[in-house]
Amino acid sequence: MTAAALPHDPLWPRAGNWPAPDAGDGPIDLALVGVPTWRTSLSPTGAHGTPAAIREALPRYTTALMPDRSVFRRPQREMTIADFGDVTDPDGAEGEARTRNLVAEAARRARLTVALGGDNSLTVPVALAAWGNALDTAGLVTLDAHYDLRDGVSNGSPVRRLIEAGLSGRRVVQIGIADFANSREYASRAAHYGITVVHRDELHHERITDVMAEALEIAGAAGGPVHVDLDLDVCDRAVVPGCPGSLPGGISAWELRRAARAAGADPQVRSVDLAEVDVAADAPDGRTVRLAALCVLEVAAGLATRP
Repeated sequence: MTAAALPHDPLWPRAGNWPAPDAGDGPIDLALVGVPTWRTSLSPTGAHGTPAAIREALPRYTTALMPDRSVFRRPQREMTIADFGDVTDPDGAEGEARTRNLVAEAARRARLTVALGGDNSLTVPVALAAWGNALDTAGLVTLDAHYDLRDGVSNGSPVRRLIEAGLSGRRVVQIGIADFANSREYASRAAHYGITVVHRDELHHERITDVMAEALEIAGAAGGPVHVDLDLDVCDRAVVPGCPGSLPGGISAWELRRAARAAGADPQVRSVDLAEVDVAADAPDGRTVRLAALCVLEVAAGLATRP
């Protein structure tokens, strides 16, 4: 059933279908930007179709928290969410420049920007644009099965590229790094950069909310803006069959959703991206895309709790 065919119920308002920003300078709480990167992916992917698929999945949900915990509200008013549309052909140097321009505009006008990927190469231009001139104090938190420290320019290199651009590795935290999905060489590179790594096995003994709180504290230690990369392949492959790099034994959908809400709630988080979902490889029930859509709503729910 497509979103257009969903039943109408005035007492069950649907999420999504948020308008484009108006020409004025009115307050925007959350900005959506589609960044359909895919050309440099290390594995075949249809990730360029994912931003549209997430938007189509959003109306399957409401904005209400249960039990009776409110809709997305700021003090005295409803939250304002605007959709800035998609970057055209965001891959390559010119595409990254276009991405940075659109994300910078969204970040200028909104308290929090959520970028809908696309493969993980979107993290570089999105983070740099959201950080603006604060790269020397910025921080990064990734939820990812992989280090993303490879050489070259691909969806396997964004963390290395950001560090080489000037981000301090000591304000980078990587959560969910998996066994049998990385190499000793890249583990050594992470240690050399001073990255804080939380391996997948460690999450069996820690609450994801506690891990996120510590990670955000480390990333925000210099008082600068923080970017959170939600690479859905950190989840168990049964949960995210549409992620080419996912493994059996990853984190649960609930844990990812908790992490997304924690990111939205932290005042230093200026931007979040959702990455590595190949809509063309998803299960027939659309579970991967639907989880990505729920992460958008979880980020917004977290934002609604900010002071």
